[in-house]
Amino acid sequence: MRNKEKWSPGKYVIRKGRLRATHDTSKLKRSSRLVTDLVAARYEQAIRTYAKGDLIDLGCGNVPLFLAYKDRVSSITCVDWPATRHKLDHLDYELDLTERLPFPDNSFSTIILSDVMEHIPEPGQLWSEMYRILTPRGIAIINVPFLYWVHEAPHDYYRYTEYALARFADNSNFNVISLEPIGGLPEVLADFIAKKPRVIPIIGHIFRKLTTILIQKITWVFVHSLGKSLSRKTAKKFPMGYFMIVERQG
Repeated sequence: MRNKEKWSPGKYVIRKGRLRATHDTSKLKRSSRLVTDLVAARYEQAIRTYAKGDLIDLGCGNVPLFLAYKDRVSSITCVDWPATRHKLDHLDYELDLTERLPFPDNSFSTIILSDVMEHIPEPGQLWSEMYRILTPRGIAIINVPFLYWVHEAPHDYYRYTEYALARFADNSNFNVISLEPIGGLPEVLADFIAKKPRVIPIIGHIFRKLTTILIQKITWVFVHSLGKSLSRKTAKKFPMGYFMIVERQG
């Protein structure tokens, strides 16, 4: 990772000892705090359990997960597209992730692929490359959106069901360690309202910023208390996204 000493937190920060969404609106829109908190909790646990050895972060942008894995791996390689919208201060390689990657076979023990797969026009190629550059028993930690708005247009190509993700993994000779939905109907509705607060009559338009923050805070408390069962029951049909951990076979 280049310029490690100059790195500063992006959309994730450590707050009260946990990986959480930043409140710095120059790094993350207010309307994305809820989904970022949900994803952060998954990465914190997965990285603590599975990250090891030489790690490559594909499509890393400003390396927002650096805080989570910096003390758990022996080396970090940062990769993103050339001319990405993200700053490039920490990239080791500017690469087209739709092409063959310039790394030898069995180069890395851990791959991070955070909010990237939906931007790959031919995903089978990337799955094959992940298999090739991982060591045997190497781990890839992946998240993708599902019921979520179009972002980074025009390079937003797909929304994957759990069945599509499992099929890609199987076809590429990965064992699926876990594949779980992120959020359910309460989180999806809260995210929609936060991003489009004007749908709330009168107050949504007038108190746009306040509405955006409150709806997400209320939903976070709800799905971690009384609404936990509702979130879990609806996650199968109405997931906000998916979180996946796969292991290279052999």
